[in-house]
Amino acid sequence: MSVLDNKKTNELIEALLSLETPEETRSFMRDLMTEAEITEFSNRFCAAQMLSKKLPYSAIEKETGLSSATVARVSKWLNSGKNGYKEVIAKLNHH
Repeated sequence: MSVLDNKKTNELIEALLSLETPEETRSFMRDLMTEAEITEFSNRFCAAQMLSKKLPYSAIEKETGLSSATVARVSKWLNSGKNGYKEVIAKLNHH
């Protein structure tokens, strides 16, 4: 069974889908993750957005503080992952 397809993960997904406001989401994220984890995930998402705009790795590393290896992993997931980054970025660009 995949880490993305098990009872615990499905419950987390349902919890995320139940959130209705930015305030609820902030509160849940803060209870779920450490401040360092929130920062890391925020920087990874920022990197994905910057990569989708074809910005150079050096600019992304400078803006986010991520290592070149992490930027490369985000690029890999952006370009050959499950399209999660692409779908969310497209949704945000339509607003």
